Amino acid sequence: MKPLCIAILAYDHMNLLDLSGPLQALCTANRSSGRALYDTVVVSASGGLITTSAGLPVMTQPLSALDGVAVDTVIAAGGCAGDEFYAPPQLAAWVARRAPDVRRVCSVCTGAFVLAAAGQLDGRVAATHWAWTGKLQQLHPRVQVDAERIFVRDGNVWTSAGVSAGIDLALALIEEDYGHRVAITAARQMVVYMKRSGGQSQFSAPLAAQEKSGGRFAELHAWMAAHLHEELTVERLAAQAGMAPRTFARSYGAQMGVTPGKMVETMRLEAARRALEETSLPLKSIAARNGYVDEQNLRRAFQRHLGISPGQYRSRFSPHGA
Repeated sequence: MKPLCIAILAYDHMNLLDLSGPLQALCTANRSSGRALYDTVVVSASGGLITTSAGLPVMTQPLSALDGVAVDTVIAAGGCAGDEFYAPPQLAAWVARRAPDVRRVCSVCTGAFVLAAAGQLDGRVAATHWAWTGKLQQLHPRVQVDAERIFVRDGNVWTSAGVSAGIDLALALIEEDYGHRVAITAARQMVVYMKRSGGQSQFSAPLAAQEKSGGRFAELHAWMAAHLHEELTVERLAAQAGMAPRTFARSYGAQMGVTPGKMVETMRLEAARRALEETSLPLKSIAARNGYVDEQNLRRAFQRHLGISPGQYRSRFSPHGA
């Protein structure tokens, strides 16, 4: 079986990890499987050295090096020098020309702007770094921008959030090509510990809550995250916040857009997911540590929110269940 040719698009001021993260994941899959699964090539418009935003030069081949080559997958990396991103026109034109002949077109971070400029995201759902979602939507109104997920697959087009999400994207590509075992082995070799699903949020629940609250409930959210195993009623949360229960519930809902109980549920689910991904603890212990009372409540929460059981979740996203 011939290795799949993966072309990674590079340009000046790109993020180093947007390039090196996916590249390392693909090369690790080669090494850990003991055979050449992927033939990777880093290309830029004219070839030669490009300088990343970190200041590190990277040697590239010119786009013309891929003339006549059967490219399986294209990955457009992201990153820029300032607060504006302009898709390199030569790269966008090349993507538009070659996209009909490749199996997958992908992007990391603001690499989505390259795909959008090439017309590959029109009418599709796409992800990018959270700080750039508004700009992507403004410049390309025909794109359905998903500001939450770490990566999105829409047909043969895959887009991901910033920097480290490129590794998650690459691992998902590896899993599609060669199965779960190869992908999770690569993740473990990279000491990633787990393979995150695209549906996971770019923010952790406590971090997102603190960001949205503008600091008003920051201390409360930190306290909640440390006391998930306890009974967190509105009355208890109100007392912790130094407010009357009714005033607290009304103020919290107005500020956060969700009820206090919903936030507790979100934090508990995330904490349980992380425990399943990162530890070999039994379900009974995970349930108790995160306020689910018993395993059955934990199972019901996973089915309700994720559509799978805790055991299925662990088998898919944890080396402990692989």
